[in-house]
Amino acid sequence: MTQSDIQAVAPSVAKPGLNVLLAGPRGFCAGVDRAIKIVEEALKRYGAPVYVRHEIVHNRFVVESLERQGAIFVEELHEIPDDGQPVVFSAHGVPKSIPGEAERRQMFYLDATCPLVSKVHREAEHHHARGRHIFLIGHAGHPEVIGTMGQLPEGGVTLVEDEDEARTVQPPQGVPLAFITQTTLSVDDTAGIIAVLAERFPDMSTPAKEDICYATTNRQAAVKAIAPRADLMIVVGAPNSSNSVRLKEVATKAGCPKSIMVQRGRDLDLAILDGVATVGITAGASAPEVLVEEVLARLRERYSLATEEIVVAEERITFKLPGALAGAGAQA
Repeated sequence: MTQSDIQAVAPSVAKPGLNVLLAGPRGFCAGVDRAIKIVEEALKRYGAPVYVRHEIVHNRFVVESLERQGAIFVEELHEIPDDGQPVVFSAHGVPKSIPGEAERRQMFYLDATCPLVSKVHREAEHHHARGRHIFLIGHAGHPEVIGTMGQLPEGGVTLVEDEDEARTVQPPQGVPLAFITQTTLSVDDTAGIIAVLAERFPDMSTPAKEDICYATTNRQAAVKAIAPRADLMIVVGAPNSSNSVRLKEVATKAGCPKSIMVQRGRDLDLAILDGVATVGITAGASAPEVLVEEVLARLRERYSLATEEIVVAEERITFKLPGALAGAGAQA
């Protein structure tokens, strides 16, 4: 009997079952989708290269895909030659000094700042114009925080990162106060910080509408819905993505015994699933769905999957492309 005959008659070994809870919504938000389309449409209209200041969104898969199409990523404008090609500002937003420098150099630039981040910028300007000192709740060093603080003169904003800082921060004396927030924070952690500030400074002005964006809120709500049912939560996202890191934290606080982050399906060590009966999967707002599919494909190498999607909200928000790209393609 040949080896092929043996294989033909040998019983197939059934894969063990694994329950998969898919969080919905997950992955790309409207601001990320718009930012990526701005780079893609600029490449179509103006040809390569198109320069991008900072990662357009915090996801290496996305960045490398755009690089293959002709995008060149830089950290600062001085790295860009005066060749007349477009430069795109990332979805996280930039300080006012950046477009100012681009204008001095007569650069053609496209601003891919998420409109919901731009809303926070306008709030900061509104409060400053009325003489208020601003508390910015956010994470030091994050590009969005750098961009928001850079909308105002130095000293106009005080960063508050956590409840401990909220209890001790000392704003200028005799100046009215207001607060704004980074758009990708933990909803629950931010509420705690705001509560401390509000108790200390009851006359502090608040945003007309919550600054934490709809996509962050919805993705965290979906994780909270599935975390108590899951033995393990897999967050597809990058370690420098604020909203992805928050999803991992939210899963743990919501009752999931273990939470991990992977950037690609190949990064998933299947040994971590030993003893796991139910796994939850979500993706940060800058992670495309193809990466979730990679994780599912990796799980199928060992398991027979029973998949259930838990949807807590439907997202239909879209953002228009900048006027310079009007008619260049579908709106994002």
